Amino acid sequence: KLVREFVAQNSAAQIKHVIQTLSVEFALSQHPHSRKGGLIGLAACSIALGKDSGLYLKELIEPVLMCFGDADSRLRYYACEALYNIVKVARGAIVPHFNVLFDGLSKLAADPDPNVKSGSELLDRLLKDIVTESSRFDLVSFIPLLRERIYSNNQYARQFIISWILVLESVPDINLLDYLPEILDGLFQILGDNSKEIRKMCEMALGEFLKEIKKTPANVKFAEMANILVIHCQASDDLIQLTAMCWMREFIQLAGRVMLPYSSGILTAVLPCLSYDDRKKNIKEVAAVCNQSLMKLVTPEDDEADEGREPLPAPQREAGQEEAGPKAEQPPSGCLDVSTESDFCSASIFVPASMERTCVTLNLDGIVQVLDCHLHDSTTGMMTRIAVLKWLYHLYIKTPRKMFRHTDSLFPILLKTLSDDSDEVILKDLEVLAEIASSPAGQREGQGLQEGPGLRLEQLDLPIPTSAKSSQAVSSSGAK
Repeated sequence: KLVREFVAQNSAAQIKHVIQTLSVEFALSQHPHSRKGGLIGLAACSIALGKDSGLYLKELIEPVLMCFGDADSRLRYYACEALYNIVKVARGAIVPHFNVLFDGLSKLAADPDPNVKSGSELLDRLLKDIVTESSRFDLVSFIPLLRERIYSNNQYARQFIISWILVLESVPDINLLDYLPEILDGLFQILGDNSKEIRKMCEMALGEFLKEIKKTPANVKFAEMANILVIHCQASDDLIQLTAMCWMREFIQLAGRVMLPYSSGILTAVLPCLSYDDRKKNIKEVAAVCNQSLMKLVTPEDDEADEGREPLPAPQREAGQEEAGPKAEQPPSGCLDVSTESDFCSASIFVPASMERTCVTLNLDGIVQVLDCHLHDSTTGMMTRIAVLKWLYHLYIKTPRKMFRHTDSLFPILLKTLSDDSDEVILKDLEVLAEIASSPAGQREGQGLQEGPGLRLEQLDLPIPTSAKSSQAVSSSGAK
């Protein structure tokens, strides 16, 4: 009644005095009963102010939020109730204060008391309704807080975060996709939560983001998210790895050559997956598509020398002689709902014209280092070794001049690979060696060898494979 009179008299000073008294002498008092009375008084004050409560929100909210951390669960509940009434009266005027409200609510979401949690959920729903109706939401100032809170390990806090991301994604005027690089890593970490419900919610959020990415690829910051995907493509959790691999597949196919600078990291993540057994068949299949799509991005223009020379024309191959990768299969049903809707059913890539013109540099040294590492590793699976050799063959065809700088370091392991247990590996290795020997990059305008170690077939002292099957394969390839 007193506040209403002050409102009628337009006495802002008196109103602030009442609020300050309720805050300092009651809500922030040392005595629990006084704190309870102060919270009830602040809520009543807000109701009395009506539409004018927006002018005093800072003074009304701060003491209530401080009570969110009270040791007494009943006081925390009364604080929830008081803030609910304040927010309900203020409605849209509360939006500029959203960050402090979100911060307080994110902590209450993990409250051990069921009554407090119930009260915070009621307040949370009201706040979501207000935000979805508002055109004044400040996403820029909110993102740093979201980025910080998304790394919480508490299940209830994670659930709270994901629910807000889903709400913000659904608002047409809020473009959360622009800030996806800020929260993508946190989302993938939440995807590994022990709670099935939280994993499902996180899959849904990631699925919505992927839909948006496929709808408007020109506006997506692919490069800023590439390394995040590389990390999670190597996760020990199958769901995280599969989802990240599905995202990587779409990124390579949508962004095209924009992804080339990250090739060494992508190959580090993808190549080991090619040797997975049937228990991880879904991951293996998506990894195969990633591998083939990435390989097709390497073109003769990547062989342009520093001196400005034109790249060597790629040697003409007979039909069927070009390396043939595994056909891309339909994305597995278990990998994000949206991945089954992908238009990319094969390893063929769609590169938007704007992205084709993007000037990118192929980090050939990094790629060769990764390939060399896998060949030297005795634990590398057969399919991975074959994929590595296919990559080397492809690189010697598309970028022969630059690849010949690496021939000295690669040659010993290529010779050693001729004694591999797998006939298929040996055959692919022979193809690489034959390409090195016959490549025009090893010649200097038909007059001897270039500075790189050009090789002639008759100069190669190749160990003969011991198995009969391998011997037949080598002799038949020589006959050709």
